[in-house]
Amino acid sequence: MTVYYVNSATGSDRNSGTGQKSAFETLSKVESLKLKPGDSVLLAKGSVFNEQFDIKYSGSESAPIKIGSYGTGAAPVIHSSGDGIHSLYASNIIIENLKISNTGGAGIYGGNVTNWTVRDVEIAKTGLSENAGAVTFRSSKNVTVEDSKISGVKGDGFWIEKVAGVKLLNNTVTSANGSTADAVQVNDSSNILIKGNHLDQTHASSPKGVIALVRDTNVVVEDNVLTGGGFGISAQAGKNVAIRDNDISGYHGYSWSFAVGLGDQGNARDYDISGNHIHDGAWGVSVSAPSGTSYTRTNIKVHDNVFDDLSQAALKVDRPASGSFYNNTIETGTKATSISPAIADAHTFTVKGNHTVANVETALASPVAKTAAVMEASADPAVVAVHDNLKIFTDTGDAHRGNLLENDSSDNDTLVLRRFGEETVGKHGLTLTGEYGEIHVDREGNYAYTLNETKLPDHSGHVSESFSYGINDGTSHHSDGDTLTVFIHLDGLLS
Repeated sequence: MTVYYVNSATGSDRNSGTGQKSAFETLSKVESLKLKPGDSVLLAKGSVFNEQFDIKYSGSESAPIKIGSYGTGAAPVIHSSGDGIHSLYASNIIIENLKISNTGGAGIYGGNVTNWTVRDVEIAKTGLSENAGAVTFRSSKNVTVEDSKISGVKGDGFWIEKVAGVKLLNNTVTSANGSTADAVQVNDSSNILIKGNHLDQTHASSPKGVIALVRDTNVVVEDNVLTGGGFGISAQAGKNVAIRDNDISGYHGYSWSFAVGLGDQGNARDYDISGNHIHDGAWGVSVSAPSGTSYTRTNIKVHDNVFDDLSQAALKVDRPASGSFYNNTIETGTKATSISPAIADAHTFTVKGNHTVANVETALASPVAKTAAVMEASADPAVVAVHDNLKIFTDTGDAHRGNLLENDSSDNDTLVLRRFGEETVGKHGLTLTGEYGEIHVDREGNYAYTLNETKLPDHSGHVSESFSYGINDGTSHHSDGDTLTVFIHLDGLLS
């Protein structure tokens, strides 16, 4: 396992390359070596290399080949009239702590590669001669790109095609430009996780959008912030696709612009679209296709999302589809649904349990407000709605981060929260009684809401009740407060 050093300012290709004082000068010298598993190639910070770096040899799973940096100062930079880093058939490679800019082709290109990790890499102004994706992988397996920044590129930020195993984690893409450019495009791939990214096409010169998924299977897109573009997520054809807990906004430019769209480039099956905040755009979720297509769209679930500030409906369905639209929160002024009469008459896409609020801030502050799952009544007169994944969201300042429920000061329906080390609630949790039912919080912070049906008013629609809670750090007596609101849907509550 050998470490090779490369310094464009002080190195020489006549050196051994195995020490900082005997560094190589060029990347082409490294290419002439037969790198072995466990070898590392470190580029001196402050260096500038005006050449494409070809990676020709493979590491092993236990001993990958690493391309990184050393020293102090600015990250080493690779410029090239071709790709920045280029590889065919190499496996088990890690690339980290570099900058790639002003390339004619891609910043990083991998074809038929396996087990690649790219992290903490900055890529800017790539694709200048051929409109290439800044990061491109084709016909490959197990590719991870994380904690990296892409900006001002010509072509897609990410172009992924026919890759089995894709992870795009905590990256930033700003302004992917060009006539066909998206921040992320993933085609004909599988086992995909796109999580924690900030993707902004607000000022991009592109007629397209933020994320395009075409004919992909087993996809999770979660916890991303997606801004701008002609659309947020175009997941037009695929199977087993989960789009959840994203913030999608600022998508404009076309009458058809949507936050999430599916159904017009192939069959779409088993989609779960949930927990997203969709705002400042045209359509919310669009299930549509050109006339004359015969694609199938089955088991499309759209639930527990928040929609506001939309010029069109939160849900559009104008082609044959099966699925449901339920437990969503829609701000007053935004139309809930636009479903063609033929679809409505077929009863294949159900709409139930959604609610309208004057202001979505309450829903955004607490997941309880945007979920109202209600179990069917049993012999017991109470109807229970259990929210296994709900935690308290409030006051993320250092003094109160990760607040844990400790004790019950339930006067006026107020919870007092305290946070000291690993303290948790007592073994029995705590219960607050409201107008229509009770909230119980267990020692893990999970909520169960029990509805007393005998207390409900005698009318249809929905009612709501709120439980206030406060925060006390126990030392300075600083306090803060928020409200959990539970929406209770009466239509169809009991059979």
